[in-house]
Amino acid sequence: MGDAAVRRPPQVLRGMRDFTPRQMLLRQRVMEVLRQVFERYGYDPIDTPLLEYYEVLSGKYGEEGEKLLYRFVDQGGREVGLRYDLTVPLARYVAVHRAELTFPFKRYHIGPVFRAERPQRGRFRQFWQCDVDVVGTRSMMADAEVLSVWIDALGALRIPNAVIHVNHRQLLEALVRAAGVAPSLALGVFRAIDKLAKIGLDGVREELLRIGVEAPAAERVLAAIALRGEPESIIPQLRVMFAGDEAAERAVSELAELFRYLEWFGVRPGSAIVDLSLARGLDYYTGPVAEAIVSEPAIGSLGGAGRYDHLIGLFLGEEIPATGASLGLERLVEVVDEYGLLPTPASVTEVLVVSVEADHRAQALRIARELRQAGLATEVYLGERIDLRRQLQYADRKGVPVAVIIGPDEIANDMVTVRDLRTGEQVRVPRAELVAAVRKPLGAARQGERGSADE
Repeated sequence: MGDAAVRRPPQVLRGMRDFTPRQMLLRQRVMEVLRQVFERYGYDPIDTPLLEYYEVLSGKYGEEGEKLLYRFVDQGGREVGLRYDLTVPLARYVAVHRAELTFPFKRYHIGPVFRAERPQRGRFRQFWQCDVDVVGTRSMMADAEVLSVWIDALGALRIPNAVIHVNHRQLLEALVRAAGVAPSLALGVFRAIDKLAKIGLDGVREELLRIGVEAPAAERVLAAIALRGEPESIIPQLRVMFAGDEAAERAVSELAELFRYLEWFGVRPGSAIVDLSLARGLDYYTGPVAEAIVSEPAIGSLGGAGRYDHLIGLFLGEEIPATGASLGLERLVEVVDEYGLLPTPASVTEVLVVSVEADHRAQALRIARELRQAGLATEVYLGERIDLRRQLQYADRKGVPVAVIIGPDEIANDMVTVRDLRTGEQVRVPRAELVAAVRKPLGAARQGERGSADE
């Protein structure tokens, strides 16, 4: 039968995706907005390999995360894994480059990560994260700053009604102690609470009972995690609730300090609240944790944040504190696209130079070069057959906004025709006025994009 009989039809690996030019343009625009905000706060970019030694990744994400790690042996017999997030690679990066870094070290990283999850809507096996982290300080101002970065980034993307839900890992541990749950069950309790948004209170109750939490203790846990609201009202309640628990009192003081810094950063009231149900599933968190959540419209969580003071020490043998925040690019792009928050052109091309006859290609290429030198993204039709209708159809299908048309009359009179392909309006101008004539409809198109985004 030969190879053709067993050849797999071309298809994308399950949980992975191809992106169209329009999708990539939108993704790049979202990433550029994020980069601008990150750099405005003084965060420098880094990158790390997609592949790490498996021992770098292993044991950092908890039992459930461990199951989702892509793990294999390469051709050299090395046990390796695809990075699961951008935080553990950062910890390894700091350990390797410590002598070169200026502390506190502030970095951002935008890149793909991999998890062997069951694919479903909005959940993929390859996806991108957009992280900011501060390494080398225990100051709550660092925790507040990464949350302020979040709020500014979501605002720059025009995402409405985003609220940062904040808790503290030590309060969760105190809550478990106060409820009378055995210490050995604490991580299981955290993981059950972390599923609250997906499975509801009844689901969390069932999960707690399943892992061995006694019914009265489970009810005390459920009552405690219902506490949520503005810091001015919730923090005094926490001081009373956890009075006498030294670790919890310290955690409440840290939350109070964090919210005070948020106020000084200029974060408007209501943009961040205390939420005792917030658990964050990753085992390496040690202090404040947060999620960016949009409930109206029902978008859900856009990212997670938290302090992780012990993670880098696993690689160095000495503790270096750190805190950071991560936004999920896939979810951001989905929201921005669905609600039309950042209108994006269908193509990078701004101008198509159209030659009416094949003999005019030399002039078309010279005009295209002039437009490119003026900073305008310009194409010349590369198809074999040259006719006006075919070229204008090409421009329409690509979403090119402007065409520059040259025919015998234009060439004989040293003129060009500039057509706004959105409105159909066109003008014939002297060749020397080409760039200015093209910029006018392009400016109107860009202004239209800005206007629709602001509506």
